[in-house]
Amino acid sequence: METRIRTTEERRQEIAAAATRMGIDEDYISNLVDTFYERVRAHHLLGPVFDETISDWGPHLAKMKDFWASVALNAGRYSGKPVPKHRALTSVQPWHFDIWLGLFKATLDDTAPSPEAAAYFIERAGRIAESLKLAMYGQPSLGPKKIQGG
Repeated sequence: METRIRTTEERRQEIAAAATRMGIDEDYISNLVDTFYERVRAHHLLGPVFDETISDWGPHLAKMKDFWASVALNAGRYSGKPVPKHRALTSVQPWHFDIWLGLFKATLDDTAPSPEAAAYFIERAGRIAESLKLAMYGQPSLGPKKIQGG
Protein backbone atom coordinates (compact mmCIF):
# COMPACT_ATOMS: atom_id res chain seq x y z
CA MET A 1 0.00 0.00 0.00
CA GLU A 2 1.39 3.36 -1.02
CA THR A 3 1.25 6.28 1.39
CA ARG A 4 0.38 9.58 -0.17
CA ILE A 5 2.25 12.61 1.09
CA ARG A 6 -0.10 15.39 2.13
CA THR A 7 0.36 18.88 0.79
CA THR A 8 1.07 21.82 3.06
CA GLU A 9 -2.43 23.10 2.47
CA GLU A 10 -3.97 19.72 3.35
CA ARG A 11 -1.93 19.60 6.55
CA ARG A 12 -2.95 23.18 7.41
CA GLN A 13 -6.61 22.24 6.90
CA GLU A 14 -6.21 19.15 9.13
CA ILE A 15 -4.67 21.23 11.92
CA ALA A 16 -7.42 23.86 11.62
CA ALA A 17 -10.11 21.16 11.70
CA ALA A 18 -8.59 19.54 14.79
CA ALA A 19 -8.42 22.93 16.51
CA THR A 20 -12.05 23.63 15.60
CA ARG A 21 -13.10 20.31 17.16
CA MET A 22 -11.41 21.47 20.40
CA GLY A 23 -13.19 24.84 20.23
CA ILE A 24 -10.12 26.81 19.18
CA ASP A 25 -10.70 29.61 16.71
CA GLU A 26 -9.49 33.16 16.05
CA ASP A 27 -11.95 34.61 18.58
CA TYR A 28 -10.72 32.29 21.32
CA ILE A 29 -7.08 33.07 20.54
CA SER A 30 -7.82 36.80 20.73
CA ASN A 31 -9.54 36.32 24.11
CA LEU A 32 -6.70 34.12 25.39
CA VAL A 33 -4.01 36.64 24.42
CA ASP A 34 -5.92 39.64 25.79
CA THR A 35 -6.75 37.90 29.08
CA PHE A 36 -3.26 36.49 29.54
CA TYR A 37 -1.48 39.77 28.94
CA GLU A 38 -3.89 41.62 31.25
CA ARG A 39 -2.74 39.20 33.93
CA VAL A 40 0.93 39.52 32.93
CA ARG A 41 0.76 43.31 33.18
CA ALA A 42 -0.85 43.08 36.64
CA HIS A 43 1.61 40.46 37.94
CA HIS A 44 4.03 41.85 40.52
CA LEU A 45 7.07 40.09 38.99
CA LEU A 46 6.23 39.78 35.29
CA GLY A 47 4.59 43.18 34.86
CA PRO A 48 7.78 45.19 35.40
CA VAL A 49 9.75 42.96 33.00
CA PHE A 50 7.26 43.64 30.22
CA ASP A 51 6.91 47.33 31.12
CA GLU A 52 10.66 47.77 30.53
CA THR A 53 10.31 46.94 26.85
CA ILE A 54 6.70 47.43 25.76
CA SER A 55 5.28 50.93 25.76
CA ASP A 56 2.57 50.39 23.14
CA TRP A 57 0.70 47.18 23.82
CA GLY A 58 -1.46 47.26 20.66
CA PRO A 59 1.24 46.03 18.25
CA HIS A 60 2.54 43.48 20.77
CA LEU A 61 -0.91 41.98 21.32
CA ALA A 62 -1.52 41.83 17.55
CA LYS A 63 1.82 40.07 17.07
CA MET A 64 1.02 37.59 19.87
CA LYS A 65 -2.38 36.85 18.33
CA ASP A 66 -0.66 36.13 15.01
CA PHE A 67 1.92 34.01 16.82
CA TRP A 68 -0.65 31.88 18.66
CA ALA A 69 -2.85 31.58 15.55
CA SER A 70 0.21 30.28 13.73
CA VAL A 71 1.01 27.86 16.58
CA ALA A 72 -2.54 26.62 17.18
CA LEU A 73 -4.13 26.89 13.74
CA ASN A 74 -1.04 26.77 11.51
CA ALA A 75 -2.23 30.13 10.17
CA GLY A 76 1.24 31.12 8.95
CA ARG A 77 0.84 34.80 9.89
CA TYR A 78 3.68 35.17 12.39
CA SER A 79 7.00 36.23 10.95
CA GLY A 80 8.92 37.46 14.01
CA LYS A 81 12.19 36.28 15.47
CA PRO A 82 11.49 35.52 19.13
CA VAL A 83 14.97 34.31 20.13
CA PRO A 84 16.84 37.57 19.38
CA LYS A 85 13.99 39.58 20.92
CA HIS A 86 14.12 37.55 24.12
CA ARG A 87 17.93 37.51 24.27
CA ALA A 88 17.84 41.31 24.31
CA LEU A 89 15.80 41.25 27.54
CA THR A 90 18.62 41.39 30.07
CA SER A 91 16.29 41.44 33.09
CA VAL A 92 14.66 38.13 32.15
CA GLN A 93 15.82 35.19 34.25
CA PRO A 94 15.14 31.49 33.67
CA TRP A 95 12.67 31.37 36.57
CA HIS A 96 10.51 34.01 34.87
CA PHE A 97 9.51 31.33 32.36
CA ASP A 98 8.07 29.16 35.14
CA ILE A 99 5.94 32.06 36.34
CA TRP A 100 4.92 32.83 32.74
CA LEU A 101 3.87 29.21 32.18
CA GLY A 102 1.96 29.07 35.45
CA LEU A 103 0.06 32.23 34.57
CA PHE A 104 -0.59 30.93 31.06
CA LYS A 105 -1.95 27.66 32.47
CA ALA A 106 -4.19 29.52 34.91
CA THR A 107 -5.52 31.63 32.04
CA LEU A 108 -6.21 28.49 30.02
CA ASP A 109 -7.95 26.91 33.00
CA ASP A 110 -10.23 29.95 33.17
CA THR A 111 -10.86 30.49 29.46
CA ALA A 112 -10.28 27.36 27.37
CA PRO A 113 -13.30 26.10 25.44
CA SER A 114 -12.40 22.50 26.30
CA PRO A 115 -9.90 20.52 28.39
CA GLU A 116 -8.33 19.34 25.12
CA ALA A 117 -7.79 22.95 24.02
CA ALA A 118 -6.11 23.80 27.32
CA ALA A 119 -3.80 20.77 27.01
CA TYR A 120 -3.08 21.63 23.36
CA PHE A 121 -1.94 25.15 24.24
CA ILE A 122 0.00 24.34 27.41
CA GLU A 123 1.94 21.56 25.73
CA ARG A 124 3.04 23.96 23.00
CA ALA A 125 3.74 26.78 25.46
CA GLY A 126 5.97 24.45 27.47
CA ARG A 127 7.98 23.54 24.39
CA ILE A 128 8.30 27.20 23.42
CA ALA A 129 9.48 28.16 26.92
CA GLU A 130 12.06 25.36 26.98
CA SER A 131 13.31 26.34 23.53
CA LEU A 132 13.70 29.99 24.55
CA LYS A 133 15.45 29.07 27.80
CA LEU A 134 17.86 26.83 25.92
CA ALA A 135 18.57 29.58 23.37
CA MET A 136 18.99 32.24 26.05
CA TYR A 137 20.81 30.37 28.80
CA GLY A 138 22.10 27.17 27.19
CA GLN A 139 20.53 24.94 29.80
CA PRO A 140 17.40 22.92 29.34
CA SER A 141 15.35 22.00 32.36
CA LEU A 142 16.42 18.87 34.17
CA GLY A 143 13.36 16.95 33.08
CA PRO A 144 9.63 17.37 32.96
CA LYS A 145 7.94 19.18 35.78
CA LYS A 146 4.38 19.85 36.61
CA ILE A 147 3.23 23.30 35.55
CA GLN A 148 1.55 25.05 38.45
CA GLY A 149 -0.60 28.14 38.66
CA GLY A 150 1.09 31.54 38.88
